Amino acid sequence: MTMSYKVRFWELRERADRRKGFEGRWKERFGVAPDGRLFRNSAGNHIEAAAYGITWGRAREATVTLDEHALFLAKRPYDLRHAGISFWLASGVDAAECARRAGQSIQVLFRYYAKFLAEARNRANTLIEESMRRWDEPESGA
Repeated sequence: MTMSYKVRFWELRERADRRKGFEGRWKERFGVAPDGRLFRNSAGNHIEAAAYGITWGRAREATVTLDEHALFLAKRPYDLRHAGISFWLASGVDAAECARRAGQSIQVLFRYYAKFLAEARNRANTLIEESMRRWDEPESGA
């Protein structure tokens, strides 16, 4: 099946946008404040804390389904942070790196994300066992 050049163009553009990342796309579209902040109010000043909750509520209402809303999916912006850290750990990212990126100590990470760390430990044990089995295999052709 042949692909039109228009479809291919949009696929390549989408791939480039993903590589650029959120911050790059944001800066391109909205710019930054003089002090380097990405987010600011319409006057260019700091955003008041109450505005985050109001804006988050509106965005959530506009995007989640009724079922997701009933489950309190992404009820607070913090829920996305928690989901992101959980995803990193489940993906196998080193716990120390996850803690650094999250701006928290290893102790806090272990306390709140023990389930994911246990899964990583099991995955590490499997990798070690596989390596040991390969090491014990006789060399072929010798």
